Amino acid sequence: MKPVAILQHEASQGPGILLDHLHRQDLAYVLIDPCAEGSAPARARDYSGIIVLGSNHCANEQLRWIEDERCLLQNALACDVPVLGHCFGAQMLARAMGARVWRNPCPNIGWSSIWTTREAQQQMRLPSQATIFNWHYDTFEIPKGASRTMVGTHCLNKGFRHGRHWAFQGHLEVTEQSIKQWCRAGHEELLLAHGPGVQSEAQILSQLPVHLGQLHTMALRSYSAWTAQLRPGHSPHLLEKKTDPALDYQSPLARQTIAILAQAAR
Repeated sequence: MKPVAILQHEASQGPGILLDHLHRQDLAYVLIDPCAEGSAPARARDYSGIIVLGSNHCANEQLRWIEDERCLLQNALACDVPVLGHCFGAQMLARAMGARVWRNPCPNIGWSSIWTTREAQQQMRLPSQATIFNWHYDTFEIPKGASRTMVGTHCLNKGFRHGRHWAFQGHLEVTEQSIKQWCRAGHEELLLAHGPGVQSEAQILSQLPVHLGQLHTMALRSYSAWTAQLRPGHSPHLLEKKTDPALDYQSPLARQTIAILAQAAR
């Protein structure tokens, strides 16, 4: 079985308990840092699935590695290689599907409540309500052909699903250590961030014991459902058909992006 590609962009935003899950499932993986390397892989079919983690960058920034990454996700959509996006990764998946990413009315940083659709509860094993960890300024529109899976207190679109491609506008993967590291790295940022969806460093850390266990339960259930799709021969009856016309444009769009990048590199 081919490895899972994990695209990590920041030292403080690693795969966390998702990595533990892959180990327990005996799923091979490769860690890739497109931001540091300046580029992303081109062929989605080299992997059994693609996981995209968070980033301090905006998905709309005109950087070579971001465009490479978008192109990789378009290729994954065209080839039906399952994608799992977290925060920045969710925004990149939305962009790859032709949806807009823009500034949320207020920053969403810290612990906040989300509610899930009945479809997401059944197919993604999400609870009807949960508290998740957030650290983002942008949001996305639900892509054509996808369905909203989560809504939030301070951000409407907290998740979507299209077949085997799932997006979470938040962080299910975090651990106690990674949240503390993130708060240390973002100490000055937290002092400057304001709004109804922003918690202070003290508030974030004080609520760790209250919310982390429940978040991990939700995360591992969701990750188990997503990675089950990677097994050879797995074809759950609830998934959309691969011939969904909503993805017809993905393959030529990916080829066009590759051509533009190749021209720019000359």
